[in-house]
Amino acid sequence: MKGIGIFTIAVLIFAGAAAVNIEAQSRREKPLTREKVNQRPAEPSPTPTPQTEANTSVDDGEIIKVDTQLVTIPVRVMNKNGRFVGGLAKENFKVYVDGVEKEIALFSNEQQPFTVALVLDMSISATFKIAEIQTAAIAFIDQLRAQDKVMVISFDEEVHILCEATNDRKAIYRAIKSTKIASGTSLYEALDLTMNRRMNRIEGRKAIILFTDGVDTKSIRATAGNNQSDAMELDALIYPIRYDTYADVQNMKNKVMIPLPPILNPQTGDNPISIPVPTVTQPDAKGTTAAEYEKARDYLDQLAYRTGGTVYLASTTGNLAESYAKIASELREFYSLGIYPDEVKIGKVRKLKVKVDQTGLAVRARENYVVGKKGDKSK
Repeated sequence: MKGIGIFTIAVLIFAGAAAVNIEAQSRREKPLTREKVNQRPAEPSPTPTPQTEANTSVDDGEIIKVDTQLVTIPVRVMNKNGRFVGGLAKENFKVYVDGVEKEIALFSNEQQPFTVALVLDMSISATFKIAEIQTAAIAFIDQLRAQDKVMVISFDEEVHILCEATNDRKAIYRAIKSTKIASGTSLYEALDLTMNRRMNRIEGRKAIILFTDGVDTKSIRATAGNNQSDAMELDALIYPIRYDTYADVQNMKNKVMIPLPPILNPQTGDNPISIPVPTVTQPDAKGTTAAEYEKARDYLDQLAYRTGGTVYLASTTGNLAESYAKIASELREFYSLGIYPDEVKIGKVRKLKVKVDQTGLAVRARENYVVGKKGDKSK
């Protein structure tokens, strides 16, 4: 969503030094969350690894950049009819790295709970009304299992942590209902905080549900490159729910309202009033161009691809609810396998293969991973 809309001029009168202090505390240099969580400085996008004979064939499979201590592999097992096969045990799986079988050091079945981060873009858009967004999100929560935990994070120009991970449904509902539409979009900073200050501290199965159009207009401390690199190191699925606001933005950006000079009251000669009138914004205003929307689509595609998630598209209230329902169903259909990699050169691409010991079943899992060192994101 974009920070483009109808601007209204309001004059706020503050008394005393207390107001100055409040304004100072709200500057962008301060943390961008309601609970004042410090954001880490943005890191430059990593320099792409030069293509070598070892990594030229990675286009046909997914790549994970992982902690050298453990590689976590989300796995789905389907029958011939495309239905998920549950009830499998660790002994039913085999994992091969570069053709050599590896011991499975970690196993979680589909019955074990998930922790879900629900991240909601609340910047201005005509695509969905606030009530529609909240209703669909609550319906999604109702489809999760009682033991699943949810944290709720919203963002506009700032990032707001509305609810820490909990299975208290009333607290989650209150958090969702507290969301408010505002201007500006700090998408990259919101995802940076979610991954590096929250999800990387949580053990077990986890996923991020990201509701957004993918266009960022306000982030300072994080970039798309940071997000994509960090996503490869995080053992969580990312499910973007993307809606397209491009047409809305093109219609809105030429209808921005500004005030005329003050007009005196003809009867009293005082009490000036301002009348807003349309004006034309720059055609290349940030977050409005076709190139930025193309970048947004690629950004969300890469987040899903690198983590094993799926991008869902939402253009109506109906398919927004359907997207949430599909994600809730899929979260109940994952096994998690973990292996310890060999001591190899950092950045080396390893081929990954997961098999089950039953015939007639199809296994969906990542086909490659990249050995890498996970940095400390908690500072």
